Order: sequence, then structure tokens, then C-alpha cells
Amino acid sequence: MAKFVTIGYGDQEGYDRTDAAVRDRAHAHDSRLRAAGADMGIAGSPVQVRNHDGAGMSVESGSFMSSALPVAGFMIIEAETLEEAVQLVSMTPCAVAHGVVEVWPLRETPEADG
Repeated sequence: MAKFVTIGYGDQEGYDRTDAAVRDRAHAHDSRLRAAGADMGIAGSPVQVRNHDGAGMSVESGSFMSSALPVAGFMIIEAETLEEAVQLVSMTPCAVAHGVVEVWPLRETPEADG
């Protein structure tokens, strides 16, 4: 099975204007994904870490990427294909509550020699 990182974007306004029954189904769907092994969580405040050429670390508050909607959460799921991963996230709260979910294939990092 392949792994996928998903990033959910959404805001309170979009969530609030979504029918409560739709939101409840989306949260139940998240519970089923979690029970099936998905690792998910709500996004906190990020920091940016740099250590160019290993010469000294710097840490800066805030996100590097920008979006029209705030990052709401992350999930790591397993699926056979990208299409299956898309289907799995299509009923999550961000997808149904006027937000968007990105699905990123997670490829294995090659092991360094040495």
C-alpha cells in the first residue's frame, strides 16, 4: 500500500455554513479513517526551520506556504492508488465544508550511503 499525506484547508465560516448533518457525516467518516489506521490531527501554529549549509539554525514563526484558506489539519493515509486516496478524503470535513484537501503521494526517502 502506498502512503499519502493530505492537507486540509478550511475556515470556520465555511464549516458553519455547511449543514450540520453533512458535518456530522464527515466527522463520522474521519472516525472510520482513524479506526482504519489514518494518522490525523488539527494544524497548530507552524515554524520555519533553516540550517543552510549546516552553518547555524534559524527558526521563524509562521508558515512558508500561503493559501486563500488556513491550513486546518493533516492526515497520513494508506491506499492502493491516488484515486483511492482521493475517494477516502472526499468525505472529510474540509472537503465537504467549503474547503479543499490536497493529496500528496508520500514516496520513500532513498537511504544515504555511508
